[in-house]
Amino acid sequence: MPNTDPIHLNLQNSSASLFTRLDEDKNTKLASLIRALAFIAIESARSGHPGGSSSKVEQLLAMLLSGLFAFDPLNPKNPSRDRLVWSAGHCTPLLYGTLALIYESLKRTGINFDKEKLNAILPECLLKFRHCDGLSGHVESIYPLADVSTGSSGHGLSAAAGIAALHRSCGLATKIWVLMGDAETEEGITYEARNILDYNHFGIDGNINEVISTPYINHWLGLGWNVIEVNGHNIAELLEAYKKAKEGFKNDHPTVVLCHGTKGLHYGKNENKSDSHGTPAKHGEYVEIMKAMRFDIPGVDKKAQDDLNFVLSSLDKDLAEYFLEKLKKGQELLPQEKHQVEKMKETLPGRPLTKPIAITRPAQLPPELVFAQGTEVTTRKATEAWFKWLMTQSAFFYLGAGDLMKSILTGAAENIYGIINKDNPLGRGFRFGIAEQNMAMLSATLTQDVLPGGFQAVSVFASYGVFTSIMANSVRMALINNAVNPTNKGFFIMLAAHDGPETGEDGPTHHGLFWMSLFNAYPGIKAYKPLDANETIEMLFYALNKGEPIALSIMRPNTLVFKRDDGIPPASEAVNGAYVFIKHADNGKKKIVLAVSGGQTMVNVLKILPELEKNYDVKILAVTSPELFEELRTANQKKAEAIFSNEERAHTIALHNGWPGFLYPFLLPAGYPARSIGVNKFLKSGPPTEVYEMAGLDPQGIKNKIINAIKYV
Repeated sequence: MPNTDPIHLNLQNSSASLFTRLDEDKNTKLASLIRALAFIAIESARSGHPGGSSSKVEQLLAMLLSGLFAFDPLNPKNPSRDRLVWSAGHCTPLLYGTLALIYESLKRTGINFDKEKLNAILPECLLKFRHCDGLSGHVESIYPLADVSTGSSGHGLSAAAGIAALHRSCGLATKIWVLMGDAETEEGITYEARNILDYNHFGIDGNINEVISTPYINHWLGLGWNVIEVNGHNIAELLEAYKKAKEGFKNDHPTVVLCHGTKGLHYGKNENKSDSHGTPAKHGEYVEIMKAMRFDIPGVDKKAQDDLNFVLSSLDKDLAEYFLEKLKKGQELLPQEKHQVEKMKETLPGRPLTKPIAITRPAQLPPELVFAQGTEVTTRKATEAWFKWLMTQSAFFYLGAGDLMKSILTGAAENIYGIINKDNPLGRGFRFGIAEQNMAMLSATLTQDVLPGGFQAVSVFASYGVFTSIMANSVRMALINNAVNPTNKGFFIMLAAHDGPETGEDGPTHHGLFWMSLFNAYPGIKAYKPLDANETIEMLFYALNKGEPIALSIMRPNTLVFKRDDGIPPASEAVNGAYVFIKHADNGKKKIVLAVSGGQTMVNVLKILPELEKNYDVKILAVTSPELFEELRTANQKKAEAIFSNEERAHTIALHNGWPGFLYPFLLPAGYPARSIGVNKFLKSGPPTEVYEMAGLDPQGIKNKIINAIKYV
């Protein structure tokens, strides 16, 4: 029988190499150019991360020279390409310096290209590093050689796992490469990812001897990874390792290449010191660093353009042609997109190759998606039915739960094609275990990758509402990726089950009372809280067609499916975010409005309504998403006013079975958005003065906002 144990291979100081044919002198010159360009970017910003960027130069360069990485710089987002995830998302000087070298080489060899179309980076772009009108401080996926927006340490491996799972489960042989720092492997999410991965990734790591007290290699071998150790600055060893990693070891284990390198290599006095991580050298030290690398730059303070020109003078046509010749080997690996689509059709026979977000609500809902009025049905039964239905409509729908499938009811949909594992690589369900961070990052990221044929997946990842806070940072990172790269915007559903105090017997650790406070604050996601099963179905279809991620609240106990007669609007009105459940009687009594969120809360309110009506003219407002209602107010003010007028805010009482702030928008006086000054969008990298100005929080901006708000007081 073949050996199924993980392999440990140490290539350090290995004399044999299949890549000795490469020109070592030219490789060294290319590495020096990339370092110099990275250091110029850092000098221009007086900010950035030199340590990790410098230590990984040869690792990235070897990947590009190897002929193993499928990539075309003139079509950098070709859907058939290999993917590269910068888990070390702070190493943008390295990314931008490398891209500047690639596109400058193309220019110098007479190859024309559309910079804006490709989002190409030219050397002069480096001078605007970390400025609002320039290059971002952390990796953003709009650029070539970057397929996920990263920067929050440790999240890249889980993101790569999502892309790998997507491609492998569609029958594609795409390789996912991950550039990882060593210290970030301390992050718990990386252990979660390492523990579930079953795909041929290329983690490019380093060496640490603090925090992790046991031998570092054990943290990979012990979790079932093949390990190849190399000198992280020896291109020949790196090339050999990459080749072996790509070929695999026929044991069904993923492979990591551990690169023993020097942090901040060639970065002056901070070489091999932790200070090189995020501490730019002072100008005089920067000049000494560049000269030590044999770049006799002018070195005049705040005239980095002159330094850049000098460095680029080292890039002659011969060196540029050599670099591009090696890149072309990777370009030749790219399969034609039409063949990739055919491969998916062959791999997934009988499954509809349909974009999930193109699926619309049927005019006549299938019986399994309609729940009898007057009965009691938990809203998690509605999501169970909808997920199972959607799984039959598209080959690109995935879902899983954090070891809570039997409670949250994702199993019916998972069972259609089964759980993704070694024996069932074409499944559509995930068994994540108790690993909320990894679950969210993996699931959200796979929706943001564009497959051959333009297909994008949709995912659901589920846990109890109270545990969604553990997923918050992963969701935040995915939302940032949506914001900075809207072309690849993904739609996902974070299922927040057992919302409210319904898990009371478990105590406060499981009370889903405050979870939405985080997600209400994040741009690009909305909290949906349907009152009953039929509203749940309607809101799911609405969200799918809208294509904006949602945090969906579902309940544990059976809840009344409301009868939609006697003037109560149909369940489809829930997509407005609020609707009039019961109108004012206009009987001359004192008017009050009850803004109610939560199905059981509504049931309880209806029970006491007759008593209230003895003294008051009561209007009941059903609230399913305050953010959706504010969106309606902007898009269709007349309709919003008919549902809930500004004047009614003064005599409204809000009832929510959780965080009271969820319903603050129905209590605050008219015009409150204009009187709440702050930041409601993602901003760009830049010095504080620039960022404040962009946000309108500089002195003049604040003055203008105050003048505008006075009219609402």
